Amino acid sequence: MTARILIVAGSDSSGGAGIQADIKTATMLGAHPMTAITAITAQNTKGVQAVHPVPADMVLAQIDSVVGDIGIDAVKIGMIGSAETAEKVAATLERLSVPIVFDPVMVATSGSVLADARTISGFGRLMAIAAVVTPNLPELNALGGIAPVLRHGCHVLVKGGHGGDEEIVDQLVGPNGKLREWRAPRIATSSTHGTGCTLATAVATGLGQGMNAEAAVDRGIGFVRLALRDAPGLGSSHGPLGHARVREDAMVPGGSLNQITVGAADYAASVGFYRALGLAQIVDSPSNGYARFEADNGVTLSIHAGAASATTTIYFEHRALDAWVAQLQSDGIAFDELPQDESWGWREARLADPAGNSICLYSAGEMRRYPPWRI
Repeated sequence: MTARILIVAGSDSSGGAGIQADIKTATMLGAHPMTAITAITAQNTKGVQAVHPVPADMVLAQIDSVVGDIGIDAVKIGMIGSAETAEKVAATLERLSVPIVFDPVMVATSGSVLADARTISGFGRLMAIAAVVTPNLPELNALGGIAPVLRHGCHVLVKGGHGGDEEIVDQLVGPNGKLREWRAPRIATSSTHGTGCTLATAVATGLGQGMNAEAAVDRGIGFVRLALRDAPGLGSSHGPLGHARVREDAMVPGGSLNQITVGAADYAASVGFYRALGLAQIVDSPSNGYARFEADNGVTLSIHAGAASATTTIYFEHRALDAWVAQLQSDGIAFDELPQDESWGWREARLADPAGNSICLYSAGEMRRYPPWRI
């Protein structure tokens, strides 16, 4: 069944953050998004020019409308609009038995204030009903730090993007301590408008699809980073992410068939042929006889020239490669090579099918489309 995600947040007229980013995220991750809009904003990549809060009773009417008909599997709360709305939304949602993710939005990426002191003071009741709270570093500081947030009984995802280091550190902390830490290099881009909204909705979507908090955060961080890498570069300041360019097969929980390598007798002729078919060449290594191409839907095909590379290799991607291999081994499937890290950033395991065809199971993350040798 498709997960039903209720998003309680403000509208962003530029489409980069808020409800618009939330809808794109939940949709790309395979869920059905529904909304209760708390505020209408006039904003763009340079800032927020105007805010019009939606009356609290109208916010509740939106929630009641979808809950009473379609139902919900998880909730994401973003920009809340007013202290009255915070109190009434909390009172309504605390009667539901679904996971809730609260993104305590206070200031937009541009620096515009989106929550006044009275509204922020009402965040406590929202944190008390949340499974995960997702503050960035300035928001966490305004909330008093990790310990006061944890006292509400939730998990805290501390987002490290506002730190000054070139390595971003995100931490998931539970009532009994830190569960996991993610470290990754900062992506050089100014298109960061909506990163917090996107991550919180990705986490809520994962929880609504039955993932635990760690798995939902792990996929969510991966989604945000890929969307940052493929940002369209719109606007004159903090542009939107490239939600629509995130490939679904990098996000699904199971294995995906998405890459085949075929032999080639003539490197230049094969490169020209697959370009003529409309594939985009993303790797060109004639000295190794290797080229790689990508279709519009993200599926890739490689050629490998030379007598030793005449066989075809079929590739299956899986985010949890080691666990998948262990399960296959327990089912009696034999491997020629168990998972190992490769110099190009992939982790691979190799085996053969009953006919002797070469099979590669791999996990690549960001390196799937952005390896160090990409054109």
